Amino acid sequence: MPSIKVSDISIAHLHSYLNHAIAPRPICLASTVDKDGNVNLSPFSFFNVFSTNPPVCVFSPSRSVRDNTTKHTLENILEVPECVINIVNYDMVQQVSLSSVMYAKGINEFIKSGLTPVASELVKPPRVAEAPVQFECVINQVISLGDTPGAGNLVLAEIKLIHIKDEILDAEGRIDQAKIDLVARLGGDWYCRVTEDNLFKVAKPNMKMCIGVDALPYSIRNSRVLTGNNLGQLGNLEALPSDEAIEAYMLSPGIKELLDATIGDSQTRELQLHLKAKQLLDEDRVAEALMVLLME
Repeated sequence: MPSIKVSDISIAHLHSYLNHAIAPRPICLASTVDKDGNVNLSPFSFFNVFSTNPPVCVFSPSRSVRDNTTKHTLENILEVPECVINIVNYDMVQQVSLSSVMYAKGINEFIKSGLTPVASELVKPPRVAEAPVQFECVINQVISLGDTPGAGNLVLAEIKLIHIKDEILDAEGRIDQAKIDLVARLGGDWYCRVTEDNLFKVAKPNMKMCIGVDALPYSIRNSRVLTGNNLGQLGNLEALPSDEAIEAYMLSPGIKELLDATIGDSQTRELQLHLKAKQLLDEDRVAEALMVLLME
């Protein structure tokens, strides 16, 4: 496993490592205007939400790794401290990529990319009509991280108004994660698409205290069958099952047959119980899985 000292490699090489390893990254398509009203549109994957109250997004128009120039987005928000953060989905990703071309100052990337400007309600920069979600923001602060090639400029953008397309909402008015069809940035030319097929849920740690992996018996923690993810599922339970609950579950269909078939063969029994528990964990039946594992 190589260990790389940052000071020993080029900025371009470091940039590649960071972009490939710290991924996927959400994409912010930021629209801004300069003091003369010229519109700029540019995507940033050094972007995320950093606060809910107040609602603040952060993105970073970094200095060019090649020639240390600054982006028109940065110059614009220093003149007019407002922006619209437009969220990028699959239907617009090619046009968003096109908007990243380093056109001369004053060139309108809406026109170059073919994206549609829509007047904002609270800020001067226009929104992108194609974006599934659009955040009208005021700039609270710009923090320079340096004046060398690749140095970032953290833009703290406070969200004042949110626009959401009807078609990505569920029956309760919340954003449906499967409908928004997000894309994210990886390294080089690589992107990824968030579709319903590759979505999965991880149960949030309980509001009450979880038992943790360390509370599991040694044989479970060192199982030949269970993965680290499986142990994490088990550790997320609030309590170990009672002996009475385990004894009752031993009589359930399938479990009793497994136990009867492995009488006198402890190694086979342990393996079969772990395989059964893994099946239950894959079905998100975590409490049952732990009862099976504690039957050894």
